[in-house]
Amino acid sequence: MPFRLLIPLGLVCVLLPLHHGAPGPDGTAPDPAHYRNHMVVPTLRPVSAPFSRLVFGFWPPTLFLIPRTRERVKAMFYHAYDSYLENAFPYDELRPLTCDGHDTWGSFSLTLIDALDTLLILGNTSEFQRVVEVLQDNVDFDIDVNASVFETNIRVVGGLLSAHLLSKKAGVEVEAGWPCSGPLLRMAEEAARKLLPVSDALAFQTPTGMPYGTVNLLHGVNPGETPVTCTAGIGTFIVEFATLSSLTGDPVFEDVARVALMRLWESRSDIGLVGNHIDVLTGKWVAQDAGIGAGVDSYFEYLVKGAILLQDKKLMAMFLEYNKAIRNYTHFDDWYLWVQMYKGTVSMPVFQSLEAYWPGLQSLIGDIDNAMRTFLNYYTVWKQFGGLPEFYNIPQGYTVEKREGYPLRPELIESAMYLYRATGDPTLLELGRDAVESIEKISKVECGFATIKDLRDHKLDNRMESFFLAETVKYLYLLFHPNNFIHNNGSTFDSVMTPHGECILGAGGYIFNTEAHPIDPAALHCCRRLKEEQWEVEDLMREFYSLKESRARARRKTMRSGPWEPPAEPGTLSSPENHDQPRGKQPAKQRTPLLSCPSQPFTSKLALLGQVFLDSS
Repeated sequence: MPFRLLIPLGLVCVLLPLHHGAPGPDGTAPDPAHYRNHMVVPTLRPVSAPFSRLVFGFWPPTLFLIPRTRERVKAMFYHAYDSYLENAFPYDELRPLTCDGHDTWGSFSLTLIDALDTLLILGNTSEFQRVVEVLQDNVDFDIDVNASVFETNIRVVGGLLSAHLLSKKAGVEVEAGWPCSGPLLRMAEEAARKLLPVSDALAFQTPTGMPYGTVNLLHGVNPGETPVTCTAGIGTFIVEFATLSSLTGDPVFEDVARVALMRLWESRSDIGLVGNHIDVLTGKWVAQDAGIGAGVDSYFEYLVKGAILLQDKKLMAMFLEYNKAIRNYTHFDDWYLWVQMYKGTVSMPVFQSLEAYWPGLQSLIGDIDNAMRTFLNYYTVWKQFGGLPEFYNIPQGYTVEKREGYPLRPELIESAMYLYRATGDPTLLELGRDAVESIEKISKVECGFATIKDLRDHKLDNRMESFFLAETVKYLYLLFHPNNFIHNNGSTFDSVMTPHGECILGAGGYIFNTEAHPIDPAALHCCRRLKEEQWEVEDLMREFYSLKESRARARRKTMRSGPWEPPAEPGTLSSPENHDQPRGKQPAKQRTPLLSCPSQPFTSKLALLGQVFLDSS
């Protein structure tokens, strides 16, 4: 190569963003084989590649495709988003094969809520501002509809909270008192209160404090509603509800979330595992199979993310105890199997696509080597099929009957994004590139992207889940956008002046809820301090005027004094604390039954989990 060509090549490489990762012997990012053969936890520090490596172009070709792939991801988003607006709004979701819409998890224009913060991450502030107005004008929670408590929380409450905290960055004119007040925050609070134990008919009002899986938004829990709920449907509230308590000043949200977490912790087996489904009235396990996948997954996720968000060492200690039991009983050759929660014997040698979040979660606790080894196992399945089948039989190395589909789930891409931030390993970019190509080739249709019903013959299903825009596309974009504001390391920030002083926001450290809605931890601490000062003034006024206090001191004390100490031994349940415009839709369609948990049907010969994985039909 002529020397004159080396100079521009070197300049191009120098302009490439440097990544964080585990340094190899020469200070560069390690080869993927490092993770297969060594047990050295990488340190998180910038990679300093030698100039010779930059000039002579030894970086894998994937690195040079980052800007191009990022634009392809953006085009994917707008093809799906525009198709939803044109064909499905104001319904919850798009049906891409028939180019119309239908309600799924309620009747909230769910895809619009789920996609809102993705718009800002992609840089579209004008559309973000427009959608904020549309949601305020069109979404109503006083409706006679049965809604999943779990999905309403992670998608609706989580999406509105994230959009609220990102409003100022998106150019929305915020009201005085923001981020501790605002219209989207009030909408999130309204939705969450539909789930609270204000009366005997609402979701969290049970003898154990563990919530029902389904609630009618107008009438509460229906008579005859099943008390059996999955573990994730009980333990996936602390991120959203603690955020609500901090922003609104009402500790009841965080209180009920902590009660639910603690009841699950107290219900673990003697060997430290939790099952899949539990009776929320009796606290007895109905499905006694333990794993990290469907029905359990986000419970573990929220112990870690709740610990980081709230700087809560006790939540992290709980997860680390679970992690020991998981490694002792479910971990085999860098796969995770299902086992009987009391005996630890294998009940199902299957990898589920929902389990692919686990390497990303491991990266958050610094367990990079184990995370990469498991990720590489999962990636081999992706490369075998061009996607992750819902169930994969590990011994047979093939899909499970009737679970061959890929509904465009984000979990493996999510793990790739987290691990790439931690290591800079270009293998992770290869997964992202493969995902873009697979989804475009197999799933893209005229009206959006369709769920893949069968990865073997590429048959499609007439559904595009809202999480495709909330999670899958978002994580892909962030994987290929290392300088996005979400990845801020504190080098920049926004200063917001309040009557109580200066608040620093947007400095980074965003915590994604399980629907990939980012929460700024700084806002929680800013508003919590503000609300506590307001409570002190209110207390003084009540004492002066001898007025009846409207908030129980015990609830405030719980919030101020920090989290509860987890019990030393499992198995004992105690009673929770007492806590005191029309839309022009298409012609009405018959409503399909709603799922109360993120469960997956399992009807093959390996159906050893009984009623854990029920079909929604």
